[in-house]
Amino acid sequence: MRLVSLFTAMMAVFGMSVATMNDTEAADLENTIYLELKDGRVVIELLPELAPNHVNRIKELTRAGFYDGIVFHRVIEGFMAQTGDPTGTGGGGSDKPDLKAEFSSERHLRGVVSMARSRNPNSANSQFFIVFDDASWLDNQYTVWGRVTSGMEFVDQIKKGHPRSGEVDDPDKIVSMKVAADVE
Repeated sequence: MRLVSLFTAMMAVFGMSVATMNDTEAADLENTIYLELKDGRVVIELLPELAPNHVNRIKELTRAGFYDGIVFHRVIEGFMAQTGDPTGTGGGGSDKPDLKAEFSSERHLRGVVSMARSRNPNSANSQFFIVFDDASWLDNQYTVWGRVTSGMEFVDQIKKGHPRSGEVDDPDKIVSMKVAADVE
């Protein structure tokens, strides 16, 4: 009991209440994705301060179950794993309109999650990729919307494709993808 009182007093000194702390935790869960892969859970921190429209799209599609069962159709060792195409070919997307680019100075380092697109910078829709290693040549050209905070070892286990094209025979799938705030 005494520890709780001390904690509450410290929170008051910093201008926070226990209710504020709980609201902060809820906001974090609202901006966290649980990506379930065959080998385990990947936790992705969403970055709405960098790409609010892309984060909203990812959450909208995730809540609709869009990503559940979708394959990693392009996976290149040492580069990235790409998913989010319901056709599994790399040419498809959701029925939502394409998004305007939200490029930032965020670097494409190991664990960064970014939107895939065509040559048109404003063509991102539902496809995204997770970077295995430093891919700085992508900086300021693709919209970064998240970063893996745990479970990168499970991303590393995604079945790799052809060394150049990344095309995967019998590709791994997303088991499920959920917004953490929706998981009990």
